[in-house]
Amino acid sequence: MSDPYHQAGSAYIPAQSHLPQQPYYSPGTPYGAPAPLPPPRQRRPRPVLAAVLAAVLAGGGAGYAAGRFGAQDPAPPAAGASRDTTGLDAVAAQVLPSVLSVEAPGGQGSGFVFDGEGRVLTNAHVVGESPQVVVVLGSGRRVPAQVLGTDPALDVAVLSPENTQGLTPAKLAPDAEPSVGDTVLAIGSPLGLSGTVTAGIVSALDRKVSLGDGDQNALQTDASINPGNSGGPLVDTAGQVIGINTAIATLDPDSGGSIGIGFAIPVGDALKAAEAIVGSG
Repeated sequence: MSDPYHQAGSAYIPAQSHLPQQPYYSPGTPYGAPAPLPPPRQRRPRPVLAAVLAAVLAGGGAGYAAGRFGAQDPAPPAAGASRDTTGLDAVAAQVLPSVLSVEAPGGQGSGFVFDGEGRVLTNAHVVGESPQVVVVLGSGRRVPAQVLGTDPALDVAVLSPENTQGLTPAKLAPDAEPSVGDTVLAIGSPLGLSGTVTAGIVSALDRKVSLGDGDQNALQTDASINPGNSGGPLVDTAGQVIGINTAIATLDPDSGGSIGIGFAIPVGDALKAAEAIVGSG
C-alpha cells in the first residue's frame, strides 16, 4: 500500500485532496518589533492530513477548544482534603519549570531545557531560518537565545540561551518503551498560553509521518496539541520526557486545530540529532 502522506508546498495533504496548497504557518510579527504591534503568531504543529483520517473523520469539525478528557469532570476535593501528590498535578508541577515559550521572527512555539548547560530543544520549524530567537520562562523573563543548529529532516533545533539562570533541565527518557494506552501529558504554549498542560494517552507507536526529507517514526497521542505546542515535551507519568510534540492530523490546514491525533518525535531520536548539532558547533 502506498504511503498516504506526501508534501505539497509546506502542508501535508492526501493525494486525492482538492484543498488548496497552504504553508503550515503564516508569517507573523517580525522579531524585535515595537511593543504596540500584535504578538507573533503561534507556530503550528505541522498539519498532517491522511486519506484514512479524512475518510473516518469527514463528519467532524476542527477547532481550537480542547475537549474534556474522560466522560465528565472529576468532583472537586472536599474542603481540607489533601491533594494526591502522585497524580498528574504532581507530574505537571515537576516538568513545568523546564518548559519555555520560544519566539522567533514570524512565529511562536515551545521548547524545554534538556541538559545541564541550559540548552533548549525545540522544533526546526519553530525557529525557521532565524539565527537568534527569544525564550520566555514561566516567570515571564525573556532571554535571547542563539540557534546552534537545526536538523530539518527530523524537525529538531537546539538553542543556547544567553543567560541560564532559572533554567531547569527536564528528566529525559531516551530509552523509554511506552505502551499503547499509557497516560501522557503534553506541555507547552498553545495560542501563546504558556504553561498549558493537556492529558491523553499513547494512541500508537512507530507511526510513519513525513516531517522533512522523509518519513520518521513518531509516537501518536490524543493529548490535545494546537498551534504553539510545537517543540514542547510529551511526558510520561514519571515526569520524564518521551517525545517532542511536532505534528497534528487535521481536516482543515487553515486552522490546524486539534482533532485528537497528534505526533511526537521520540526523545531518543531527538537527542541523537541534538548531539550532532552541538558536536558540529
